Amino acid sequence: MLVVNNSPIPQFPNQQLTMNKTYLPNSNTQEHDWYVVDATDQRLGRLASEIAIILRGKNKPQYTPHMDTGDFVIVVNAEKITVTGKKRTQKVYHRHSGRPGGMKTETFAKLQQRLPERILEHAVKGMLPKNSLGRQLFTKLKVYAGPTHPHESQKPQELKIQTIPAGAEN
Repeated sequence: MLVVNNSPIPQFPNQQLTMNKTYLPNSNTQEHDWYVVDATDQRLGRLASEIAIILRGKNKPQYTPHMDTGDFVIVVNAEKITVTGKKRTQKVYHRHSGRPGGMKTETFAKLQQRLPERILEHAVKGMLPKNSLGRQLFTKLKVYAGPTHPHESQKPQELKIQTIPAGAEN
């Protein structure tokens, strides 16, 4: 054995050192499951972070950062989502028409009354990557205000997400 700078270097005269290859899932054989989440009395941020993990595929062993390995998520009863503290009146959502002076602001309560799906979509979109992969992942999120959805033919599985911490029941 040859020693250089106090570190042993193995000598293999006729053999090259090889490295193991990293597993890369094949996008053609990838399975994307469908899940249904009931948002009734769920906390907004905690639910959004769990949904983002499923959309991204981080709950799977074949997760790869640059690939779409996640599943489809259907959220029903988005109108019954909750927030804590004074966020119902103090949380403000902004949108801009692109014209000078075109900024529109709306509180959580007003937006929940007008378009309850947009609240959860906005929260989840902020937790996804800000690039073309994030835009592709966002298309796999389906949010509905009421208890019904048009995706029964995909045979979605019920997914229980507990966002209310133990001992924090109202």
